[in-house]
This record gives sequence, C-alpha cells and structure tokens, in this order.
Amino acid sequence: MVLRSGCKFGPVLVWFRLGYVVLLWLCVTHLRCARAETKTVVQKDAEFDVTYNDTVTSDNQTIYAFNHTVSRNKTEGVRVTVDVLSEGAESSPILFVVRQKQAVLSFQVPLILRGLYQRKYPYAHVGRTLCQPPTRSLTETQYFFVDVSTLSSLGTHYQLRISRVDSFTLHTDKKFSFTASPSQPQYFKYVFPDGVDTVIVKVNSEMTFPCSVMSIQDIQCPVYDLDNNVAFIGMYQTMTKTAAITVQRKDFPSNSFYVVVVVKTEDEACGGPLRFYPLRPDELIDAGNRSKTLDVVVSPAISSDVYVMGMLFCLGIFLSFYLLTFLVACVENKRMHRRREGLLNPADMSPVETGKPGVTPVSPYEYGSFVDNASTLSSEAITDSIASDANYRYMGQETLKRRPFLTAIHHVAIRIERSLESVAGRSRQESLSSIEEDDYDTLADIDSDKNIVRTKKYLCVSDLARKDKRVLSKKYQIYFWNIVTIGVFYALPVIQLVITYQTVVNVTGNQDICYYNFLCAHPLGNLSAFNNILSNLGYVMLGLLFLLIVLQRDIIHSRALDRNDLNALECGIPKHFGLFYAMGTALMMEGLLSACYHVCPNYTNFQFDTSFMYMIAGLCVLKLYQKRHPDINASAYTAYACLAAVIFFSVLGVVFGKGNMVFWIVFSVLHILATMLLSTQLYYMGRWRLNSGILRRIVYVIYTDCIRQCSGPMYIDRMVLLVMGNIVNWSLAAYGLLKTPNDFASYLLAIAICNLLLYFAFYIIMKLRSGERIQCMAMVCILFTAVVWGFALFFFFQGLSTWQKTPAESREHNRDCIVLSFFDDHDIWHFLSSIAMFGSFLVLLTMDDDLDNVQRDKIFVF
Repeated sequence: MVLRSGCKFGPVLVWFRLGYVVLLWLCVTHLRCARAETKTVVQKDAEFDVTYNDTVTSDNQTIYAFNHTVSRNKTEGVRVTVDVLSEGAESSPILFVVRQKQAVLSFQVPLILRGLYQRKYPYAHVGRTLCQPPTRSLTETQYFFVDVSTLSSLGTHYQLRISRVDSFTLHTDKKFSFTASPSQPQYFKYVFPDGVDTVIVKVNSEMTFPCSVMSIQDIQCPVYDLDNNVAFIGMYQTMTKTAAITVQRKDFPSNSFYVVVVVKTEDEACGGPLRFYPLRPDELIDAGNRSKTLDVVVSPAISSDVYVMGMLFCLGIFLSFYLLTFLVACVENKRMHRRREGLLNPADMSPVETGKPGVTPVSPYEYGSFVDNASTLSSEAITDSIASDANYRYMGQETLKRRPFLTAIHHVAIRIERSLESVAGRSRQESLSSIEEDDYDTLADIDSDKNIVRTKKYLCVSDLARKDKRVLSKKYQIYFWNIVTIGVFYALPVIQLVITYQTVVNVTGNQDICYYNFLCAHPLGNLSAFNNILSNLGYVMLGLLFLLIVLQRDIIHSRALDRNDLNALECGIPKHFGLFYAMGTALMMEGLLSACYHVCPNYTNFQFDTSFMYMIAGLCVLKLYQKRHPDINASAYTAYACLAAVIFFSVLGVVFGKGNMVFWIVFSVLHILATMLLSTQLYYMGRWRLNSGILRRIVYVIYTDCIRQCSGPMYIDRMVLLVMGNIVNWSLAAYGLLKTPNDFASYLLAIAICNLLLYFAFYIIMKLRSGERIQCMAMVCILFTAVVWGFALFFFFQGLSTWQKTPAESREHNRDCIVLSFFDDHDIWHFLSSIAMFGSFLVLLTMDDDLDNVQRDKIFVF
C-alpha cells in the first residue's frame, strides 16, 4: 500500500520542485535588475589642469569627459595622474579606463607590480601618458573619457588630474630633464629632421639606482610603458647611470618614434641587491621611494661620409705596412747586390782573381775553406774543412793576399768541391727519400747518442740539429696544415652562431644580449657595431703580410739549399718555416674570430676572441724553443692537444669558475703540476721518464746533490730560467686561488703572456751574454714593438665594456668615439695590438740573422 502511494504522488513532487527552482531564479533576477537600476552613473565635463577629488563605490560610476584641440604641426602630450587617498584599497582597487579615439588605456589604483619570485609592490600614486593618435587635418578637436569604477561597497577617495605636457616633443641636441618611477613612467616623441637619417638617443642620470629601462618604440597605440610590458616591442636597454641606442630612420616608416623610460620595481637586473623573500606569497611589499631623475638628449649620428673615411683610414694604415715592407725589401735587395759585387770584384784582388778566362771569382769564405784543406781534395777532407771554416776564415784572406800563386789551385779545388757536394747531396737525397723521423729515433744507438749529446754541460746548436732537414721540415709543416684545419672547423660554427645572435637582437630588440660600447657603436645593415668589426681588419692584413715575408725567406733559403750554399747548409740557426706559417695563419684567424665576437660580445662567446690568442702565445713559445732545439721540439699533435686542453679549461672557467672555490683549487693544483713537469722536461732535454721509479730517483738526487755534498746545478742557465718561471707561475696560481677573478679567460691568457715574455727576455739576455749581437733591423723591430705594445695595453685597459657585470653596469664604462668620430678606444687597441703582434713576429723572424754566417757548433743552446 505504501509503495503504491509513492508511485502515485511521485510525478507531482517532481513538478513541484521544478516550479520552486524557476520561481527562485525569477526572484534573484528581479533583485539584480533592481539593484542595477539603483547604480548611479555620473558624467562630468572636465577641464585640464584641474584636480578632481571624489569618492567611488560599487553603486556609482563616474565618467569625466575631456576635449582638446590637436594641431598637426604641434604635438602635445596628455598625462593622467591619479592618487588613492583611502586606506585598504588594495583588496578592491579603483579601475580607471581612458577611452580615446583609437586607443583604450586601463589601469588599477593601487597599481600592483610584480618582481622576482612573484613579489608584489603596491603603488597608490600613478601617472600615465596618453597615446597620441595621428591627425590628418590641420587642426582637430578630439574627445576622450575617463571612467572611474570599483567593486568595493565602501567608499574609496581618490584624486584625478589631467594635464598637458608641453615638452612632449624632443629636439635635436637639446637636453631635457624629467623624473620617473615604476608607477609613473615617461615617454616622449622625437621626429627625424630633414637630412638626418641616424640619431643616438642618450639617457643619463646621476643616480645609480633604482634600475631603469630605456625603450625605443614606434608611434602606435598602445605604448608599452610599464615594467611588466616594456620589453614587448621595440628596442630596449636596462640602465643605471647611462644608456644609448642608435636609431635609424629606415626602421620607422612614420619618421618618428617614442623614447620610453621606465623605472623597474627591483634592481636585480642592474646588479643591485636582492631584497628579502616574503614569508607569505601574497604579502604586499613596500617598495619605498623609487623616483629617479634623468635627462635625455637626441643627437645626430655620423653620416655615410664618416663610414667611408673610417674604412679608408683603416685600409690606409695597414696598406702602408705593405708599402713599407716593399721598400725595405728593395733596399735590402740593392744592398745585397752591392755586397755581392764587392765580394766578386774587390779593389785589392790580383788580375787572376778579378776575372781571367776560365777562373771563377770566389768569396773570402771559400778562400778560408781552401787554405785549411789545401793538402787534399777528397770529399772527406772538404767536408771537414766546412766544419772548421769559421775558425780559419781570416787566415785564408791574409794567406791569399801574401801568396797569389795559390789562387789557381784554389779555384780548381773549389770546382771539385762543388761537384763532389752536388753528387753527395743528390746521393744523400736519394738514399733518404723514404726516411721518417720515427724510423730515425727508434734505433738503439741513436738513443744512446742522444743521452751522450744532450747531457753535455755546454750544448751547441749542431748537437740538437742532427736529424734530416727534410724530415724536420715535414714535421714542422704539420703545424701550418693543422692550424688551417682547426681554423676552418672552428670558424664555420662560430660565424653561424654570431649571425644567429645578431638576428635575435634585431628581432627581439633586447640590447642587453650584447655588450657594446653603445656611445660609439655604428650600425651597418644588420651589424650593430660595424666599427668594432672593421678594426679587426689589421689582424687579417698583417697576418697575410707576415705569411708573404716568410714565403719570401723560404724561397730564398730553398734556392740556397738547391745550389748547395755552405752558409745555408752548415751555418746559422736551422731554418724551418712551418711554425712561422702557423703563426701568420693564427694571426689572421684571430682577426676573423675577434670580428665574430664583436658582432655580439658577451660572456658566452668570449672564448671566440681568446682561443687563437692562446694559439699565438703557444706558437711563439714553441718557435723560441725550436730556434736552439730543432730536433727535440714538440710535435704539432702534442702542441695542439695541449692548447686544446687550455681552451677546455678556459670554457670551464667561464661557465663554472665564478666564485667556485673547488674549481680554483683543482685548476691551481693542475697548473703547478704542469709547470713542474714542463720544467723537468726542459731541464733534462727530454732525457727522463715519468714512471713508478720517479720518486726514488728524486730522493736519490736530493741525497747525493744536497745532503751528501752541496753541488750546484749542472745547467745553470736553464736552472735560472726554470726557477724564475716556477716563481711566476706559482705566484699566478696563488693569485687565482686567493682572488678568484671573474674573468677567467683573461686570467688564463695573462698566464700564457707572462710565460712568453719571461722566455723571450731570457732568450735576449742569453743571446747577448753568449757574445751574439742583434742586427739593426731586429733592434728596430724590438724597440718599435715594445713602444706599440705599451700604447696598445693603455687602450686595452680603458675597459669600455665588461661582460663580468650586468649589461647596465657595463654601460657605465661606455665612452664616445675618439678617432674620426668612428673608432673608440677598443678599436685603437685592435689597431695597435695587430701591429704589435706583427712586430713581435718580425722580431722572432729576424733576431738571429746575425748568426747566418756562424758555424752551428759555435752557437750555444740556452
């Protein structure tokens, strides 16, 4: 019976409930409509420069109507300033909506701006500049409305003021000062005058903080003038005290642009301190007073004529070195020609010596060779005479003057000697056609001979120039081909990467990506700082010139070897040009990679600029060592492997070295160990082994030489150099460990340069101490290079930018151009350093020219 009753009244209950829901919905809708009808909307005709004090609630809305006359020939800004005077308005802020002809601007007060970690900063005082739509007619009356509303049921008191900005348009070369804050950004309009295609916008301030942003935006609405949207469009830079952006007319079709200045809510972007982290995520933080006084000035940039003058200046400087080299070569060639004529036709020669038929005039060098060996004409004796020629050269000249009858016999001997040398040379070349350095070194007797020769107390170059010349030439030519291969594989991805960098800068407008000297950064096409790229031309041109000079010397030396010239065969420092070719190529690659780095310089690609600097320093050290140690110099594979390890540590130091004590400890230990191992290798001329018995041998040497008897080092000169080198390197390691410099790449380069300079100074001192002399050309190169290096380092330490700091801090070091309004201090460093490196290479090339006529067994090794 109960079940039947439930089934009977079930449909009635469903319809009853449905009707109740519909009735309730109608009542709620009616109440809402009634409440909406009670909300008051008040529209007021308002005027400029009048402060309106009013109160707004959720029940009323106020609309202020403004009108003003806009002239096409005069641009005036309109600024809205709002203050909220009531407490606790953060929970229900007032919403201001400005409706214009072609734009709508809306913001709330208090204005909430976010910082890092979602920190919130409220601002009760807000000032905004209205966007100015373009005007087609000569004069036009424009209307705009300011709607004020809130959802708070409590009354919120506010002040509203609309004012004209008479100085809204910036004028060329006229400074304008203003004040900005995070809630009161400022922007101004600039119109390109006739005849000006490029301008530089400079913003300066006496205050380092608060951090600010300067933006260049096109004339369009809306204008992005808040901290959270200023990076949406246009070009922008963060700044502390200064910022500068070069603007080109071609980028703005309207021939005008806005200069927007925004003060950031926090200073971390400019390297400032990080404020405390709020305990509650929704906690509002008082930002304090963040007003900043700034001034802006727009100046015309350089014209196309200055670009042409800059390029001609750059080319003229380095082409002058080509001209000077050509003149020096002509003078030297003429001097050698006169010297040759003087040797062939001296005034005191007898008639037989001066050219009778069938008699060939010979040099005093050949006279001495004959007198010492007049008793025999065999090839063995002639070979011995070559070895002892230097000791008896003066005897030959005096004897031939006193005994003219020996001249005819002497000429016959010379001809036989040359014939025998030619035959012997050909047979030696044929017999050694397949010889290789490894085959030569693996013979047991040669190893024992090395131990005997290289452990002598006083070594001569002849002791370390025993290997076949062709084998060593091939060995050192590998340096050149390897560095060419390395350069190609290194440069191609570098060029691709920097093009991508430049594209990102141009597309995003974020000029904080690259660390330029913005006060002297002249764009050309898509390149933001063409002058910094152009100034690297010197490395390429002077590197090529050095290769041509080396090629000339190589050809002359090869011709001397082909005619079996005794000086070329047995005298002077053995001439191997492979390392010189590698040095010239490295200088050219340094110019190319430095140009790539300056397309967009920053800390992530700084190794592009320094990699081949390490190469150059390493190759110069190897060349200095090779001069007196041609047989035992490092192979190209070993040398480049070591340089690759240096570059590897350079990258690690840039990425992980900043403030990482573990990295610095590991690097310092490796630096000291590498210095000790290299010192041992140099001291013993490679005649030692690193194995399990090394510690036992060290203890034995200390016991026998220091404890049992006090004996000095066997090789005193080498010991002095190595002790000084260890002191310098240990000091540098200690400095790095204690100071942990941020610029690890420059620190590593300083280590390489210090070692190079130390070895070079030691080489010069030992050269003079050994009774050798430095010829005039080499001395001129040394003095000229030293002076140029001094000026170059002066400009280098000017520090126009630094990627160890934030972009804003780096711009504090920016300076104006100093040469032709086109080149800055760093460009001068490029000019002078390329010239100084070229001069340094010439010093290495010419410093031993005084030994070209000295037997190798009379040239000491040090």
